[in-house]
Amino acid sequence: MNFLKIQYAILIFLGMAFLISCSNKKYQYNDPIEFDGKYPDESASNIEITISDSGMIIFTLYAPVMNKYGGRDPYLDFPRGIIVTSYNNGEKQSVLTADYAISEDWTQRMEASKNVVITDLIKHESIKTEQIIWNKFTKKIYSDVEVTQIKADGTINKGDGFEADEKFTRYAIKNPQGEMLTDEMGL
Repeated sequence: MNFLKIQYAILIFLGMAFLISCSNKKYQYNDPIEFDGKYPDESASNIEITISDSGMIIFTLYAPVMNKYGGRDPYLDFPRGIIVTSYNNGEKQSVLTADYAISEDWTQRMEASKNVVITDLIKHESIKTEQIIWNKFTKKIYSDVEVTQIKADGTINKGDGFEADEKFTRYAIKNPQGEMLTDEMGL
C-alpha cells in the first residue's frame, strides 16, 4: 500500500513538472538573456578612473562599487558613493564626496546625492548639500536644494542652492543667508 502511494506521488510530481515546464518559446543556446535593466550588465569594485588632457590629470573618480546598465538609456550607478578630485595644472583643486551617484550617458549629466560635500582645497572652503548635478555639456555644477557653505574664516552661509564651474573654482550661492564671525577688537 505504501509503495503504491509513493508511485502515485512520483507520477503526480512528474506530471506537474511537465506542465509547468511547457512553453511556446524555443530557446537557442546562444539566445541573450534579457533582464530589462533590473540587473547591471557589468559591475566592478574599487574602481579608479582618471581623466586627462595632454598628459595632465583633470579629474580622478574613485568608487567602491560601479554598476553599468545598458539598454536604450545606459547609465552608471555608484550605490556606495564616489570621491571625485579635480586638478588644475597637476595640483588638486577640489574634492567631491557623496554616498550615492548616477551618471546618465544620454543626458551627459551626473547626479550625486546623500551627504554631498565639495571642498575647495585652495580656498579651504566647503559646501554641504543633499544633491548636486554636473552637466557635462555646459561644464556646470548646480544644486536647487539647501546648501551650507563653510568658509576658511569660519563664516557659515546657507542658501537655496548654488551654481559653479565644473572645477569648482568659481561658485555662487542662491539666496544666501548666514552669520559672519567678527573680531570684536577690530570693530
